Amino acid sequence: MQTAKETARGEGGIVTAPHYLASRAGLSVLQDGGTAVEACVAVAAALAVVYPHMTGIGGDGFWVIREADGRVHGIHGCGGAAEKADLALYAGLDAVPWRGPLAANTVAGTISGWQAALESDGGSMPLARLLRDAIAHAEAGVAVTRGGAEIAAAKGPELRIQPGAYASVFEPDGHPLREGDSLRQPLLAATLRRLCDEGLESFYRGPLAADMAEDLAALGSPVSASDMAAHHATRPAPPHVRTSHGTLYNAAPPTQGTASLLILALFDRLQAGAMDGFSHIHGLVEATKQAFLWRDRHCGDPAYMESDPQTLLDDPAALDAMAARIDPARALPWPQPSQWGDTCWFAAADGRGQVVSCIQSTYFEFGSGLVLPRTGITWQNRGASFRLAPNGWNALKPFRKPFHTLNPALALFDDGRVMAYGTMGGEGQPQTQAAIFSRYARYGADLQEAIAAPRWLLGRTWGDESTTLKIEDGFAPEVYDALIAAGHDVERVGPITAMMGHAGAIVRRPDGGLEGATDPRSDGEAAAW
Repeated sequence: MQTAKETARGEGGIVTAPHYLASRAGLSVLQDGGTAVEACVAVAAALAVVYPHMTGIGGDGFWVIREADGRVHGIHGCGGAAEKADLALYAGLDAVPWRGPLAANTVAGTISGWQAALESDGGSMPLARLLRDAIAHAEAGVAVTRGGAEIAAAKGPELRIQPGAYASVFEPDGHPLREGDSLRQPLLAATLRRLCDEGLESFYRGPLAADMAEDLAALGSPVSASDMAAHHATRPAPPHVRTSHGTLYNAAPPTQGTASLLILALFDRLQAGAMDGFSHIHGLVEATKQAFLWRDRHCGDPAYMESDPQTLLDDPAALDAMAARIDPARALPWPQPSQWGDTCWFAAADGRGQVVSCIQSTYFEFGSGLVLPRTGITWQNRGASFRLAPNGWNALKPFRKPFHTLNPALALFDDGRVMAYGTMGGEGQPQTQAAIFSRYARYGADLQEAIAAPRWLLGRTWGDESTTLKIEDGFAPEVYDALIAAGHDVERVGPITAMMGHAGAIVRRPDGGLEGATDPRSDGEAAAW
């Protein structure tokens, strides 16, 4: 086995995740003969335990899978709004609250995504094996990371006041978690064991679902047992677009995956100079603006969309017209409304040729703040993004799926390479994907260099209200000056920072060789054998 903090190479299998214990959980599955899908379930479960501020089984998840035979398919474990989640429930409010019972207004879809992925996979490992490491970490405890401690301290005042078990689970000693503290989650361990015994179906239509529904009702959430029983994962075809390097795939609406594809398709049409020079950064930022303008007018629950993303992506003339709106020397005035979100992206590839790009989230750090007392599950607040309006983009309606920032990316290069890549970071996800892919594919950068190099972010993320063009230190001084001169509202944010997301990537070569990298901004590891 070869493991490293940031890079790894191998032929038997590879995993990358933003926490090293999750990477090792997935790698152990691959070493025991599991598939990439099975490895990703192990990673996802482990992240729910070791990175609870970022993800959990009370959230949503999305998968893009490339099979060994070349077929690419997607899975959406995305829950809709509760039947009781209508405008009357929020009467007198201007917006859905970010925290608390009324924020916990959608079904958690992550487990249904695991179930669908495993059902369509050729693996044979029992669920108890896949969840083994997650259960062990939840029972024995894991050391709290610096990032987790900082978030727990910053968000503690708004979380500990929520009904439920947040304080007893995440502040057991009466204070926010500190770096190095041992976080034990026996309730969550017991819940994971129940999933092994009762089956994943129990999360929605079994004894576990009944216990969760009782807790949610007692805490004031509108999500009911009937809402959970009606939920199933879906399998929409991943949208895709051709570029000069190959075919790029991402997740279908209600995610912003189409925006991620648009950014790279538009940038592919632009003249650009040296990597990380003015024209590279300016071109991607301006392509981001065009993609976000489309996204914020059209993208959401596909049942309510009037524009077909794949039709746009298949129309070179339409993409040419969008690219023509980009001024190579001047910045388009900004801002536009921004999206929030904190997330975990991860990926795996096995020796058979299966490559998986996967992402899951509870939306904000610790989601709604509701931790269910019987199960230790932290429930998401993804439905807090709904607009309290009778109609229009992302307007709240019972059973409607909320707009999602989550989007796992995958690329099939014309030379036979397969690349899975992604990041956490809400509004920053498409932008970080664009930086990583363009550096690797267009400029030929090493995979680790493409991730570790300084990055930028247009808009807000991690609870930041400003919508400036935030840029890390490390670019040539003249680049900052040129961006300011072009009209960008540049904000220097110092050395590498988690504000820019926790990114990762893996590449499978035509000869079967595997390469992976993870972000020095995270606590992750790329692990291979």
